[in-house]
Amino acid sequence: MRRKAGIAFGACAVLMLGTVAGVTAWATGGDRTVGTWHEPVIARTPVSAELAQQAATQPATAPSVAAGRAPATPVPTPTRPSTSRSESGHHGRVESAEAAADGRQRVGELLHVDRILGYLGKGPQRETFRYPGASYVKLHFGRMAMLPGDYLTVSNADGTEAYRYDAPGVLETGSVDKWAMSVTGDTAVLEMHRTADVLGVGNLLGTLGVDVDQVARGFSRTEQARQPEGQLTRPGATGREESVCGADTSADAVCYRSADPVAYTKSKAIARLLINGTELCTSWRVGPNNRMLTNNHCFTTTAEAYDSEVWFNYQCATCGGYDVFRPTKVWGSKVVSTDHVYDYTLFSVDDFGAVQKFGYLTLDTTRPATGQELYVPQHPAGEPTRIAGSLGEKAGNCSVADPNYTGYAAGSDVSYYCDTEGGSSGSPVLSRATNKVVALHHFGGCPNSGVRGDLLAARLRSLL
Repeated sequence: MRRKAGIAFGACAVLMLGTVAGVTAWATGGDRTVGTWHEPVIARTPVSAELAQQAATQPATAPSVAAGRAPATPVPTPTRPSTSRSESGHHGRVESAEAAADGRQRVGELLHVDRILGYLGKGPQRETFRYPGASYVKLHFGRMAMLPGDYLTVSNADGTEAYRYDAPGVLETGSVDKWAMSVTGDTAVLEMHRTADVLGVGNLLGTLGVDVDQVARGFSRTEQARQPEGQLTRPGATGREESVCGADTSADAVCYRSADPVAYTKSKAIARLLINGTELCTSWRVGPNNRMLTNNHCFTTTAEAYDSEVWFNYQCATCGGYDVFRPTKVWGSKVVSTDHVYDYTLFSVDDFGAVQKFGYLTLDTTRPATGQELYVPQHPAGEPTRIAGSLGEKAGNCSVADPNYTGYAAGSDVSYYCDTEGGSSGSPVLSRATNKVVALHHFGGCPNSGVRGDLLAARLRSLL
């Protein structure tokens, strides 16, 4: 569990979701694993079903939907305390979550709830949290008074995504401040599994139990469309400047699998960064070690990294389709280095072994030339991975406009007209010539811009 909350919202044809679960090794009872990282397809979620229903009324035919579902298999998940608690125990919206921080895309809201799983009664105790149309649900625990040996599971409605949380080795009866990993879709099922022998502790049973006092609810597709774009523009920019420059020519990453397999493979190294339960940025693996890169305006501290969910392989299963691969989720761990002027944060993740398979990107040590063709894998507005830059053809507007552009400092940036949106902050901008990262995207405004990769390579060399 973590301190704050994760988020989830996606888009393939337009916007969609996918169920999650650690894709490396879901084990249940024995050693049986479920799925692999590179191909499992998630069946339709409430938002993708809504999109498919809308598409059915249009002349175009919607892509077919995979019918299979993986069996339910809970995964042990670390317990994490939270640094952000609400003062009220009443139902309703948490007002402090109303606005996203500058440069982070808001994708959900925090709600007050008051649900208790007690120890009285026989068999598993269960509570269902359903928010019709929500893109994800994430639970916060205010109390976890459980006997050693007992455990909780938090799963989606059909059990295809599940996380296990074991009781501490020593009974704790006081208040706690912990967030569980989010589950994708509009329903979270919390279940208590009592395995301990309760003989001799009957006088304690009335004081034991689990309290859920907050829920992070992800916006539906319709709600997300009404949200303002959470993307920064460079200092001195004025007005409501757009970041999709002309017609949006970006496409689902999977559309590149045959036409541009290198770009598709490189896109696997990026991750959807879920911050504070309601906000989004993009991040990516830089180098072969446990290092991730995003923007300084996404987060700056180890406490914030520790609270954030990092989703790999959140990609559409078919080009223009409504279904997604099952993402691999890990938690952020520690901030290694951060800087405002160069707008970067270098951090590590927990369970690094689970995400090594997705590969990594490399910073280009040479400044790109004007006109050099680019491509940008990203999670715009929370969508599954999209890539801006034509499919193996001339890059069109996705090329270097100015290799000596002014960002927070003179000459710190590279500018381009590649399409980006809120949520794209922290995306890698890659050269088609070298397939290395020439910029760390951080500003919209047409031209859009990113901090020069060669400057970052020089600053971070000893840390990668």
